Amino acid sequence: MARATRHALRAAFVAALVVATPLAHADAAEGDTNIIGYANVEVSGADGEASWLKNGFGKGRFGANGDDFRIRPYLSEAGIVLTPHFNWALGAVISGIAQVDQQHPVALSEAYATYRPLPMGGVKLQVRAGLFWPSISLEHSGPEWAVRDSVTPSAINSWVGEEVKVAGIEAGASTMIAGQRFALTAGLFGDNDTAGTLLAFRGWALHDEKATLFSHQPLPPLNGFMRFVQAPYTDPIERLNARLGFYLKLSWRPPLPFELQYFHYDNRANPQAFRADLQWGWDTHFDHLGLIVDPSATLRLTAQALTGRTRMGFPSNGVIWVDTRFRSAFLMATRRFERGSVSVRGEAFDTRNDGSKLLPFDDEHGWSAMIAARRQIAPFATLVAEALHIDSHRDSQQRIGLDPHQTQTIVRLALRLRGTL
Repeated sequence: MARATRHALRAAFVAALVVATPLAHADAAEGDTNIIGYANVEVSGADGEASWLKNGFGKGRFGANGDDFRIRPYLSEAGIVLTPHFNWALGAVISGIAQVDQQHPVALSEAYATYRPLPMGGVKLQVRAGLFWPSISLEHSGPEWAVRDSVTPSAINSWVGEEVKVAGIEAGASTMIAGQRFALTAGLFGDNDTAGTLLAFRGWALHDEKATLFSHQPLPPLNGFMRFVQAPYTDPIERLNARLGFYLKLSWRPPLPFELQYFHYDNRANPQAFRADLQWGWDTHFDHLGLIVDPSATLRLTAQALTGRTRMGFPSNGVIWVDTRFRSAFLMATRRFERGSVSVRGEAFDTRNDGSKLLPFDDEHGWSAMIAARRQIAPFATLVAEALHIDSHRDSQQRIGLDPHQTQTIVRLALRLRGTL
């Protein structure tokens, strides 16, 4: 992230606090701040290639550098979330997170101000400004953006967590018309110009690592040309040109047990913009559909589908260096019980390359299947067991002597501890 942008982000958040303070004293005798603390401790077992987090092509958070099955204890995540309420309408979310596989083990995850005025004419409004994830994922919830019913989110929402975090402002409105709820959300943002880097060079992955402010994400070994023009890492929260990106979200909930969502994203980045440390702008846009169906009080079906394109570099013989199309879709069924749930999920994904330096040889296709069981064992503790299998094919792995067909099975048993002060 450029230094000027960092200062602007900090100044905007401080300004929100300064403005909020007199409003809080005008309407409330004392501000109210909730504090959420959490930690995820687990035992994991995995086979397959080295994880992408270790500069490999492995699709999961864990790998074994081959066919051996490795078992290890792990503190996968810990954090603290502050949610101050300055008055009845104005608040904020400030989230700090610890992840051992990140460049900075302890870092800022999200920081944004919120404004929710009283409804006007039956229309509910809400605004947030700062650093946050757009509301795409149907698997995450809560101010700590935690996965609800499993340990590992889908490939779609794994990518959102690692590369689609924005610094900007978002406004939303919802209303009831003829018994149907309609909602419209629009956002303007910067600092997400590098979104698409991981999808092009690594492909899809399934993991619960989250992008944080100022942290790098590692890339796998690059081809002979790209390793001289692209850094071996990507900064997911970065701005390389003055153009703002935007997104739009439409939601429709009829008087039936389902909800349909449409989301369009365009970062409007300049694919020829780059810094001295070889971070590039990636012109990335995508369309997303989300569907939630509740056939009964205990059964939920969740589906998401995403398709998009990312471009980077200069023309070579009239063809830009990188031109990658990507898509993925999943269906998950969750059966809820009094103190837990069981979920099964199936997903398919692929990327296609038509650039001059990233070729069809770099295409990938694959699928994954997951089963997870969640059980609340105490008011502050939940146990989640998960088995995830990933099957993918990418010819470019032959460059470093790997089999282009990769399979991996990951088993995770996680204890989630969470408390509110």
